[in-house]
Amino acid sequence: MIDDQRTAALREQVAGLMPQAKTDLAQLVSLRSVADPKQFPQEECERAAQWVADAFAAAGLTRVGLHETPDGSKAVIAARPAPDGAPTVLLYCHYDVQPPMDEAAWRTPPWELTEKNGRWYGRGSADCKGNIIMHLTALRALGADLPLGVTLVAEGSEEQGTRGLELFVEANPDLLRADAILIGDCGNFAVGVPTLTETLRGGVNVVVTIETLAGAMHSGMFGGPAPDALAALIHLLASLRDERGNTTVAGLPNEQVWPGVQYPSEQFHADAGVLSGVDLTGDGTVADMLWARPALTVLGIDAPPVVGSSAAIPPIARARLSLRIPPGTDPGRAHEALIAHLEANTPWHAKLTVELEGIAAPFRSGTGGPARAAMEAALAASYGRPATTQGQGGSIPLCNVFADTYPGAEIMLLGVEEPACLIHAPNESVDPKEIERMALAEALFLATYTG
Repeated sequence: MIDDQRTAALREQVAGLMPQAKTDLAQLVSLRSVADPKQFPQEECERAAQWVADAFAAAGLTRVGLHETPDGSKAVIAARPAPDGAPTVLLYCHYDVQPPMDEAAWRTPPWELTEKNGRWYGRGSADCKGNIIMHLTALRALGADLPLGVTLVAEGSEEQGTRGLELFVEANPDLLRADAILIGDCGNFAVGVPTLTETLRGGVNVVVTIETLAGAMHSGMFGGPAPDALAALIHLLASLRDERGNTTVAGLPNEQVWPGVQYPSEQFHADAGVLSGVDLTGDGTVADMLWARPALTVLGIDAPPVVGSSAAIPPIARARLSLRIPPGTDPGRAHEALIAHLEANTPWHAKLTVELEGIAAPFRSGTGGPARAAMEAALAASYGRPATTQGQGGSIPLCNVFADTYPGAEIMLLGVEEPACLIHAPNESVDPKEIERMALAEALFLATYTG
């Protein structure tokens, strides 16, 4: 239990900081910090990095610097050393964001924080600039009354998956060493439901190429016996799921059950924007399919477009595949299983090429430690209800690097994101109440965790 008087005082302090939080988030959202120089100027990421460094220096962290990582991005590291005998907490976030995608699909300007129906809209407002503001507001609420050590690390290329910070941590382990690590890049099961994310799916991304002919041939003269590369690809992709939508790659576990919070199908229909009358896929519950079982997604296909296509048999077709895997599944073996399935199901002895794009291990956090107990108490005090747990379908490979580099640290995943935020999609937004409640929970944790 956390003292009611302390909770009330910090609650008032955080509430008073929310106008500043909105101003700060507006400044951050206006910076087009997409870590892809082919799409956006690199200077935008550099400006965002400097903004984060200056803000946390002003909030009381004393050792502040921008560190270049192996992929060329800058990691912001700011620290305030722990008093003798006190623990150190590492706060993680990232300042780079996804591109806005289809700007015409946005109902508000993507790079301008806009309040609408009680939410704040803008690219990065939740993922992950909203979590930067969560950390910043918690530290501002505590001010000089900080009984432990705090280190802040803000990554600059998380959305690109280029492993800049991962490689940096492995080469500089002492810079971020801590007793507890708060990964501020997740969120709650729903608005107002305090949630700790316990598992992350790993992933295997590949590009599949099917070739059947030396070149395109007239479909009237050669169609029938001539093997159609696009048809072969469609046949192969159809083999990856059964008629109910279960992933069918042999050797991957497909009957596991999620033991934690359940996700009502009606809520998932709404959260995922599933069209009326369209069925969900898979034999398990929504939670089983999201967090406990593998999921194969076709991310894209290279084939002749409908407009401009001719009466010709396609000689080549390609597809990009994403295989998400749950904790307990080795990513190397998953990759081998996927390759074996593709080879076994390619029709007509068509020429198959599979290129590995990326591979990431799944993650499961520990439970039951002193940091976890302190955070559960802090979340309960902030939200007025006990915290629950969930899995997350996405991957955060850095978590495994942290676990390997700091095996004694407790790692907890949390943040301001929730399904209505629409992260990575047009019309991303954040509920400011989630920033306020999560900042209060983090401040209470930092004030009470003793290691």
